[in-house]
Amino acid sequence: MTTKEKALDYFGRSFHCSQAVLAAYADRCGLTEEQALRLGGCFGSGMRKGEVCGACTGALMVLGALYGQCNEADLESRRLSNKVNDEMMNGFAEKMGSCLCRDILGCDVSTEEGVRLARENNLFKELCPKVVADAVDVLEEILASNESG
Repeated sequence: MTTKEKALDYFGRSFHCSQAVLAAYADRCGLTEEQALRLGGCFGSGMRKGEVCGACTGALMVLGALYGQCNEADLESRRLSNKVNDEMMNGFAEKMGSCLCRDILGCDVSTEEGVRLARENNLFKELCPKVVADAVDVLEEILASNESG
């Protein structure tokens, strides 16, 4: 199963988009499945406020786990994590038109009305899987670029 298929499988099992992306990369990030699902648990639907899409946030968590600074003297890892953060945010926005959940869905899921509209229009079932897949595609491009030099 590809990483994208794993992410879509998690999402299809009713995990948040953030959980789906992070859990698909759990092994690579040195996390257990449970740790990844827990860490990603509060970021779906743009932190339930329609802010930065959870799929994008899940991808950023992967990048942080792989490239994030963990030593105050290691300024190179800070530079690299800033670089991959920008690449993820820009690449995702290019594919989706925005990084914000409310813009991508066209409704404000922080409100009951917005959630109702999203459900009535099958956005969580029809649009969100594409968003998860696109987040993984952007993430894969960044990972390949950084692994090849």
